[in-house]
Amino acid sequence: MTPADIAQAQLDAYNAQDVDALCRHYTDDVEIADLNATPNLKGIEGYRERHVGLFGTFPQNRAQLLSRIVVGARVVDHERVYRTPDSEPFEVVAIYSFRGDRIARVDFLK
Repeated sequence: MTPADIAQAQLDAYNAQDVDALCRHYTDDVEIADLNATPNLKGIEGYRERHVGLFGTFPQNRAQLLSRIVVGARVVDHERVYRTPDSEPFEVVAIYSFRGDRIARVDFLK
């Protein structure tokens, strides 16, 4: 699978709220951070817990891909996120950095 394929597969798992499938696309030592910041989450267990909580709080949460750019081992996704059908959506840019065939770091621009 290419980085773009993996980015799409993890987005599909996110939208299906399938935490196990989502986590399969990340390294055990994944890091999540705001752009150019120190990571605010490290490790797949923390990542799993965050998404179990997110999907429990927002069972209709989903992200719509607006655009994607692939540069080597990085994928940049511009997404519109809907927490509930009635809430105002918000946009994020997610920069996925890969190690092998898994995502090792995500930097978010909000």
